[in-house]
Amino acid sequence: MTDFQNLVIAPLNPTHDRTGFQCGVETLDCYFKKQAKQDIKRRISRVFVATKPDNPKAAIGYYTLSTLSIELNQLPEKLARKLPKHPVPAALIGRLAGSNAAQGQGVGEMLLADAIKRTLAVSDQIAIYAIVVDAINENAKGFYEQFGFTPISDDSPRLFLPLKSINL
Repeated sequence: MTDFQNLVIAPLNPTHDRTGFQCGVETLDCYFKKQAKQDIKRRISRVFVATKPDNPKAAIGYYTLSTLSIELNQLPEKLARKLPKHPVPAALIGRLAGSNAAQGQGVGEMLLADAIKRTLAVSDQIAIYAIVVDAINENAKGFYEQFGFTPISDDSPRLFLPLKSINL
């Protein structure tokens, strides 16, 4: 069993080798290899990459962070009633993927924890009500639900976690 406990998670930079990354989901692989750098340049999203200390070029996993507004009618009615009558600010984890070699080793959990930590740190400077994720499939949905994320609606792959519910 390979040790993935001491990962380094840092912003994507030119030294990271994206060409060999494979997670088993073609859209996630393709994004990382072909689109991630462009999104950073255009300030569409930030991409964070996990590597092992002894091999800082090989990507073990990655996630993206950006912002969005959640319309009140997208939230469960019980929650929306307690909020101001305008869209609420959120952070979006648009993509999160661990390499095939790292799956089942806790890398996804470490990437999610890092994304939450970064979001909480920024929320001291700008208002962020919740973290939102787009679950790419049922496995991803189950992964996020085990950490307290709940579906925004029954027919949406989008889940959210209010920041006030996070206990550190």
